[in-house]
Amino acid sequence: MVGRRAFGANPENEHEDSWGNDIETGLKSRPRFKDVVELAMAKRTTHQLKQQLTQDIDTSKYKKYRKSDDELKQIKNKKIKAYYRRQNERLDDWLEVDTIVKAMADDIMDSMNPDADHDGINDDEGGLQTAHENIEELLPEDVREQRAHDKKIARRAININVLANIILLIAKGIAALSSSSLSLIASLLDSALDLLCTVIVWSTNRVVSWRLDKLKKRFPVGRRRLEPIGILVFSVIMIISFAQILQESVERLLPNGNHSLANLPAVAIGAMAGTVGLKGIIGLFCYKIRTTQVQALVQDCKTDVYFNTLSLLFPLIGKAAGVWWLDPVGAALLSLYIIYDWGTTAMENITNLCGAAVEMDVLKKLTFLAFRFSPLVRGFKSITAYHAGDGVWVEYDILLDEKTPLRRAHDISETLQYCAEALPDVDRCFVTCDYAAENPGGHAQDHD
Repeated sequence: MVGRRAFGANPENEHEDSWGNDIETGLKSRPRFKDVVELAMAKRTTHQLKQQLTQDIDTSKYKKYRKSDDELKQIKNKKIKAYYRRQNERLDDWLEVDTIVKAMADDIMDSMNPDADHDGINDDEGGLQTAHENIEELLPEDVREQRAHDKKIARRAININVLANIILLIAKGIAALSSSSLSLIASLLDSALDLLCTVIVWSTNRVVSWRLDKLKKRFPVGRRRLEPIGILVFSVIMIISFAQILQESVERLLPNGNHSLANLPAVAIGAMAGTVGLKGIIGLFCYKIRTTQVQALVQDCKTDVYFNTLSLLFPLIGKAAGVWWLDPVGAALLSLYIIYDWGTTAMENITNLCGAAVEMDVLKKLTFLAFRFSPLVRGFKSITAYHAGDGVWVEYDILLDEKTPLRRAHDISETLQYCAEALPDVDRCFVTCDYAAENPGGHAQDHD
């Protein structure tokens, strides 16, 4: 004991060494040789997977195959121009896939097995865990900025359109009250319901974006399908409303109907002409913004220009020519068009909610993503992509060697899954592994 005291030991604490250090704590903080080896091997395996996945990716090569806007303008043949436009779109899809895979492979794979030495402490947390699985944060900065910019522009365009719809609704209301034209009443109803549609879309989008734990437990895969359901309900309202206008038009055309000429005062003509002009300006302003939402808005503006022009021309020509039936016939034709248009929209939303197959362009993009993972797998047994509302769900069935370690199979599958879910088209991705292409498909067919 004299020797221990000579070196400053505390006789009351048998857990301290001669230097006053905690022996048990020192042993725990010092990693065992076996743990160090396991951690090094795990990192080496991850590094090999990342190298295999990204070694052939070269995002710069797509530039030489693209046609610039100036080059496209110089092409006179419409079919050739359309071909190169499609080629540009395909190259954009491939570039998007390669950018996501190259940027995210490190963060995703480094997030796998953070406690490789099994000591209960995360030795090396990857970017996926740091970002709490928010894939958007792992994308390259320029991609994130572009997506944020697109959303901002889309939001601004939608706000401008809402404001314009409110102004035009008031103007059309005044015009319809000062006129007996059925065509103007149909145009007023169209504007009112368009505004209602925007409110429904805005409201459902807000509900979808709520981050509440209670809602997350009740809707574990999200609430994105509320948006197409809202549009579906609105489509039914639109069809029923214009069916009433169609009925009124038919009644006026009957022998005992009201055959008087539609009155069209200057305020009505001004309101309708203002609608056409304002919608045309908004459509031209948004035309070059190549996002899905804004392009849908451009299409809506285009439809409004046609609809309101005809709504003005039918009663105007009828009044000038003294043809009483031109106004109710015009209202009937416009009503039939709206019923057909929104009926088509309703059917599209119904089929998407029922799980319709995705468009070929989306499937090709998902197939190219599978091709990027070809160095890590023996093949792909199947790729199934279908709508779950507006968004897309995709199922990959990959083929691996039957002796593939579970760690490798897991890391490949999870990386493919997260890369797919980073694509703006995909809401959810499922990856299953198989060792033989001849095995059953994995789903019971009697549930179809």
